[in-house]
Amino acid sequence: MSFEEIEDANGVRLSWNAWPTSRIEATRMVVPIGAMYTPLKEREGFQAFRCEPVTCKTCRGILNPCCQIDYNSKLWICPFCLQRNQFPPHYAEISPSQRPPEVLTEYMTIEYALPKPVGAPPVFLYVVDTCLEADDLEALRESLVVSLNLLPKTALVGLITFGTMVQVHELGFSECPKSYVFRGNKDYNSKQVQQMLGLAGGVAKPQQPVRPGQIPGQPQGAGSGVGRFLQPVAECEFTLTNILEQLQRDPWPVANDRRPLRCTGTALSVALGLLESAYFNGGTRIMTFAGGPCTEGPGLVLGHELREKPRSHHDLERDVAKHWKKATKFYESLAKRCTEKGFVVDIFAGCLDQIGLMEMKSMANMTNGNLLIADSFNTSVFKQSFNRLFVTDAEGFLKMGFGATLEVQTSRELKVCGLIGPAVSANKKTACVGETEIGISGTSAWKFGSITPRTSCAIYFEVAPQVQSFQPGTFGVIQFVTLYQHSSGFYRLRVTTVPRIWAEPSSPTIAASFDQEAAAVLMARIAAFKSEVDDGPDVLRWLDRMLIRLCQRFASFTKEDMNSFQLAPNFSIYPQFMFHLRRSQFLQVVNTSPDETTYYRHILNREDVNNSLIMIQPTLMSYSMETGVKPVLLDSVSMNNNVILLLDTYFHVLIWHGETVAAWRKAKYHENPTYFAFRDLLEMPKADARALLEERFPIPRYIETDQGGSQARFLLSKVNPSTTHQNAGEYGAGGGQAIPTDDVSLQVFMEHLKRLTVASG
Repeated sequence: MSFEEIEDANGVRLSWNAWPTSRIEATRMVVPIGAMYTPLKEREGFQAFRCEPVTCKTCRGILNPCCQIDYNSKLWICPFCLQRNQFPPHYAEISPSQRPPEVLTEYMTIEYALPKPVGAPPVFLYVVDTCLEADDLEALRESLVVSLNLLPKTALVGLITFGTMVQVHELGFSECPKSYVFRGNKDYNSKQVQQMLGLAGGVAKPQQPVRPGQIPGQPQGAGSGVGRFLQPVAECEFTLTNILEQLQRDPWPVANDRRPLRCTGTALSVALGLLESAYFNGGTRIMTFAGGPCTEGPGLVLGHELREKPRSHHDLERDVAKHWKKATKFYESLAKRCTEKGFVVDIFAGCLDQIGLMEMKSMANMTNGNLLIADSFNTSVFKQSFNRLFVTDAEGFLKMGFGATLEVQTSRELKVCGLIGPAVSANKKTACVGETEIGISGTSAWKFGSITPRTSCAIYFEVAPQVQSFQPGTFGVIQFVTLYQHSSGFYRLRVTTVPRIWAEPSSPTIAASFDQEAAAVLMARIAAFKSEVDDGPDVLRWLDRMLIRLCQRFASFTKEDMNSFQLAPNFSIYPQFMFHLRRSQFLQVVNTSPDETTYYRHILNREDVNNSLIMIQPTLMSYSMETGVKPVLLDSVSMNNNVILLLDTYFHVLIWHGETVAAWRKAKYHENPTYFAFRDLLEMPKADARALLEERFPIPRYIETDQGGSQARFLLSKVNPSTTHQNAGEYGAGGGQAIPTDDVSLQVFMEHLKRLTVASG
């Protein structure tokens, strides 16, 4: 099976698919042993087994196809701790001809639908900014009303609005809207919020059972408690719709030289206080809609005077951004409270300016919430992306899990270094935790507030320093165990077991097992993780050193002879990925705001290999009358006058018309029936673009532009500058568009790489 087929079947891609039996040789491979894993990867015909898994009595490893089985004695040997385990009584009939599905190779990934109910319905708490323009607020109201029809009818929903003040809306009164008002410039702790809302003393303890239909934390038979603010959708849809439709802009007056007073931090703090009064590790989303930066109270990002400008990357480097440290600390404290309770925070920004995503990022990153940047709430980018959150599976359940825990088990020869992804440590220190630290380390288990079929994480490993029986030709085993709350109201357990062969350090098997695409994404995640704490140039130098060392280890060459340099096919594109990664928005912050950088890195840390590669090295398709439709190089030589290009950067989908094609379109040749072929040529990239927009989350920004147009900058910034204003004549006629840049081209980059690799020093 190809690497892509393995990923489709099990959701796993590894940088190395054969492992050396020596720790020293493992470090010399440069790129660490790592796995890109999508726990809830969707696949056709996949069904959950309604039973409990068979587990090892010592290490809790789960029965899998890599176990040794003694059918006579009805025993199985755990591949992780080598413990001999007896099969349960209901496995008494197993034999070599009647094997349970857990030990069949087609069930390397298996899911168990456990009979354990979650105990509480999911909660969706809307936290809505009212400091918006009238048309923007109207569009947001419409989207929220539509979303009520997409939620499960048993789900609980609540509403908090904020501007200069915070209003917690009571949903128990359909006749007369009622809300509790909090001052926006004050920091409220959880106890104060609960006292002011009349919730103190009525909190259900976590161990108390909850009756079917009863809301946790609500006194039975009383019209009080948290049930006044959180109601099932089926019961409060009419009331909530009325409140939303009558929602008005924040009435507080705003001077011409001031920004609106917007207390985002206080609103989130009040939302947490409300939810903490009732919910314990349940499925809860705090969906925040902000139309600008926090200018009032705790979590302040930007002063309310217009003369104060939003912080830039340059301000952060010089340490002159006066609010960001205090604001970041405040939102991190809220994020910690969210992770302790299992809450998820989504942040939707509908603003042309920055709203403070950089300061607020921990709330989404640590809980696996969604970040979205749109120009306003009246754009299709926001509307379609928001609706796509509530997609359902074939059985009508939301494709959205809560309270997930991912645990990793390894055979004795392998150790876990850490995870990079939208999670927090579960602080589980087991024998398989390694010494090397990468990302969220020191544990073999991690917690996700939310989990979807798109959620992908990078897990890194190292070879153990001393192993007793290290035999080439045997298999090392990794097992990923994901426990999560399914939207059906019951727990599910997804188990993926990954065996890979051990090989002699000198064996060509190791080099042949390299997956350059997975390796590029795993290295990109480390680079983005480092960029959060290290200076940009230091990260670029680290990437360069790692690339040179990899080429020195696996390329064939004669010392001091650049022309002899050669990489095997499964290594040949890796330097190209690193070239585009160095130029990407993940590492280059010039012409990018801190909020945009935060958004790009957030998406990179949750997408799978294919989507991440599109972000690193965008795809480019060419459409022309002469050559038809074909993929072309992401290079300036592809930008010819007589073609249409379709660029997919994952965040943008752009259609670029060459100068000649644009002139024909402006002359309206496509409206002449004689030129039907030209009409079809114009439509083909639009149809392909629509297909991309339909499957993507978040929805990319769609752009149509012509050669020389202002929007063409999105393409110019991504292509390899083979032809620049300095060497435009080198490629002769039809050599593509000259790029006005002093950036190094891929050709020059490869020449430097070859020279440094073959150098005797």
